Amino acid sequence: MSLTVRRAMLLAAGRGERLRPLTDSVPKPLIALAGRPLIDHVLERLLAAGIRELVVNCHHLADQIEAHVARWRDVSLKISREEELLETGGGVKRALPLLEDEVFFVLNADSFWLDGPIPALHRLSRSFDPERMDVRLLLAGSVAAHGYSGPGDYFVQSDGRLAYRKPGEVVPFVFATASLMHRRALDGMPDGPFSLKRAWDGAEARGRLFGLVHDGPWFHVTTPDDLEENERLLAERRLA
Repeated sequence: MSLTVRRAMLLAAGRGERLRPLTDSVPKPLIALAGRPLIDHVLERLLAAGIRELVVNCHHLADQIEAHVARWRDVSLKISREEELLETGGGVKRALPLLEDEVFFVLNADSFWLDGPIPALHRLSRSFDPERMDVRLLLAGSVAAHGYSGPGDYFVQSDGRLAYRKPGEVVPFVFATASLMHRRALDGMPDGPFSLKRAWDGAEARGRLFGLVHDGPWFHVTTPDDLEENERLLAERRLA
């Protein structure tokens, strides 16, 4: 089935601690990769997916984020400014009245990937079944993800449902910082700060957390070394 998704939320409030000292003066979403701020790459993918209504949350160096996104065209924009850092889940829950729809994209504003034959956001919307799913996560292969060296996040079961790794376990897939979710995934979640992982754990327990494996390159941008290495890879492979 194909689902029409009209709205998205960009998570742009974090401090980007591991990218310091760059993020002491520039918020992470405004750090450049492949010649453009990370957040502009995300916007480009959302516009290509037909999204024209966005909510952007901000906290760290919020004035810079607001000034940057105010220049965007072809998109209706709402700002959710957080006086207290609410983390990913708290930020999305606070913004629910602005998002309005039942199903919407949630993306980290510092996401960076290159699409395969069919854009990843199109694949997410085409494969989302709200009768069976509360959340569908975009995943990247842990070994192939550029700049990533962790144990992974999820194992994909034969029916597409996800199982989070057990302590000490190494699994094939890492969350690729983009998701499509139904607002009911946040039912029962607290006010104030909490991670979206808490909502995903709930969806997993209900058998309603699914994954979609990305079919193109995905880049993990966490430290200054990651940024430098990814710039080199993009230049050498002419992927940008």
